Amino acid sequence: MKVLHVITGLGAGGAEQQLRLLLRHVPGTHDVVTLTNPGQVAEGLRRDGVRVTHLGMAGNRDGRALPRLVRLIRAGRYDVVHTHLYRACLYGRLAARLAGVRAVVATEHSLGDTQIEGRALTRSVRALYRTGERLGRTTIAVSPAVADRLGAWGVAPDRVRVVPNGVDVPRFAFDPGARAAARGALGLPADAYVVGGVGRLVAGKRFGVLVEAVRELPGDVRLLLVGTGPQEAELRRAAHRAGVSGRVVLAGERPHLGAAGTGAPDLPALLSAMDLLASPSDDEAFGLAVVEAQASGLPVLYVTCPAVDDLPAGTRARAVRVPGDTASFVREIHAARAARTGDGPAVARQPSQAALHYSIVRSAALHHDVYVSAAGAPTSGVST
Repeated sequence: MKVLHVITGLGAGGAEQQLRLLLRHVPGTHDVVTLTNPGQVAEGLRRDGVRVTHLGMAGNRDGRALPRLVRLIRAGRYDVVHTHLYRACLYGRLAARLAGVRAVVATEHSLGDTQIEGRALTRSVRALYRTGERLGRTTIAVSPAVADRLGAWGVAPDRVRVVPNGVDVPRFAFDPGARAAARGALGLPADAYVVGGVGRLVAGKRFGVLVEAVRELPGDVRLLLVGTGPQEAELRRAAHRAGVSGRVVLAGERPHLGAAGTGAPDLPALLSAMDLLASPSDDEAFGLAVVEAQASGLPVLYVTCPAVDDLPAGTRARAVRVPGDTASFVREIHAARAARTGDGPAVARQPSQAALHYSIVRSAALHHDVYVSAAGAPTSGVST
């Protein structure tokens, strides 16, 4: 089976990293088109042997991209077109239908209760989404929570499949050597208690709550934020105002796999460097960073995380749900730090049952079933 993936951009975001990981495990031939920003994930895909085409789209209303995408789909003779992220879903679904491909699948990676990829869910955004959805055959929801939101919009349940994101659990295994190297590279003391946050530096992630919490925590506590975004300068100013600039490290955008020749710590190494992951976002579609932290054996504090809340009964996660205010994070970080006393900073950590539940192998099998179903072939019947 030949599949074309159309995605808005290929920077080191969660959806982009998830696509690269998926293509390492799902059978078939896969090509990728990025509408904009062929960033570090595009480079990684090419190193993996995937053909990546940059469409060079200038903006949301660059209509020249549509005929270029139609021609590319026709020339490739694809069995399935799979779109990812809002803009790519709009243009990709339409282009696929114009090119004569009816097996069109879309993944809804980032639909929250109040926003989609940072866009407010206005009436016009919902109307445009629903118009595009009708051009496809199946929408993959990354969690039951997302499937419920789509249903509330009027998307028919038989057009939605729940396929959770997947994690390469061995890749995120705790590594004491990587922990020491990452801390050294970032100037983090070996005996510091490091609270981490991973994600786009945007207002919706609420990382400012963690900056404020550092001010109320003991001096050995450091905050390590991994990601980039428009809130970066404001977070630096907030740390300065709180008098904790020297205890807050913004590590920037980091890939799941280290870039060849750079020597810079990648995301698994930075998770090994942490002692706890905190996720203050109150509007999530899945919560991939939380699951990756579970694969690294980290305890987690979270406000909203469908990946944890939707776990089957009896599947344990090292995760505590908190109300989301600064005081609650201060209280729970104090408790987690006290509980670690005596274990030492390099105690061996094991992945939780939650991480094992979200194996990338299972996710890839479910994706393949969606493809063959959309193309009209029988599926293997892997359970969601």
